[in-house]
Amino acid sequence: MSLTTKKILLVEDHAVTMQIVQYQLDFIGVRNVLTASSAQEALQIADAESPDLILMDIVLPDMSGLEATRKLKANPRTRMIPVVAITGRATREDGELCLESGCTGYLPKPVSIQHLKKAIEDVFPT
Repeated sequence: MSLTTKKILLVEDHAVTMQIVQYQLDFIGVRNVLTASSAQEALQIADAESPDLILMDIVLPDMSGLEATRKLKANPRTRMIPVVAITGRATREDGELCLESGCTGYLPKPVSIQHLKKAIEDVFPT
């Protein structure tokens, strides 16, 4: 699977976590990463840039990542973009909420490179 051509939007409000996940994405071959630190910024970037995948933090300063995902899924221009939630709350119930909101999957924090790679491979199977 070649990820070099995929455009991924990473939505994360904590700078250190953003840097770590960006490094992990680079390590597994993703070369085109867009970033947003708020849900509103993510909605604007997704609408303008049409990324291939969105990695969405759930706890954001302006609205929850789940609400942002619902808005993405309600927009005809962005509804087909897969969203993988990134959450510090990784209970089964939290995972179900992510899926009910329109996410295709979820990753627990701290994000491991193995789980990140697997989540991306699930979205872009070879």
